[in-house]
Amino acid sequence: MRRDIGMAPLRPSANLTGALVHRLAEEIRSGRLAPGARLPTEQDLMREAGVSRTVVREAVAALRAEGLVVTRQGVGAFVTERPGEGIFRLTPSEAEGLQQVIQVLELRLALEVEAAGLAAERRSAAALAMIEEAEALFDAAVAAGGDAAEADFALHRAIFMATGNPHFLRFLEVLGRHAIPRRALGLVERSEAERKQYLAQVRGEHRLVAAAIAAGDPEAARGAMRRHLEAARERYRRLAAQAG
Repeated sequence: MRRDIGMAPLRPSANLTGALVHRLAEEIRSGRLAPGARLPTEQDLMREAGVSRTVVREAVAALRAEGLVVTRQGVGAFVTERPGEGIFRLTPSEAEGLQQVIQVLELRLALEVEAAGLAAERRSAAALAMIEEAEALFDAAVAAGGDAAEADFALHRAIFMATGNPHFLRFLEVLGRHAIPRRALGLVERSEAERKQYLAQVRGEHRLVAAAIAAGDPEAARGAMRRHLEAARERYRRLAAQAG
């Protein structure tokens, strides 16, 4: 049975996922989607909002991380009985400026370093394959002239999955695409040489993390992840100093 909520198509946006999350969250918080109500299906949301399946899935994951919905395998997503109560969440305004990006990186440092170590201890063949796939996606995105943000996110997600602890993934879902804040770097406005240099540096840092995980070396994985995130924090600090 098709369920519509009268949603107008989303306007073109740099962040369609964020726009869809905001729209659905408003429906939930206003009570138009009541506790226990089932969200429209993926197909219905794609049709109503005029977005891709990927955008819909990312939006539902973000709503789940915010405690607004729960998902039931093979059934769909449902509004929670007490939407969002007591759930940590990060709003766009809390993650867009350079100082906010630095704060998010500090939060990531506190968690992702240990996640890398656990991934090295617990990695499986399937988890390593996902990490390798994300690395290949990163290379392909750079070669195509992109900023590789999606592939970057996929790599960190694969590392979190390799821990075998679902709560790490829930944390990443809360951060969403704020975890990879390419726009704050102004990468699109930079020259091709600058873009390639920056992404080559990130790729090299990723390679060290992935190699340590594949080798089953927890301390090396923690060290590589720490250096990667500290290097990212330093890049944003330099930008903040230039802007100030």
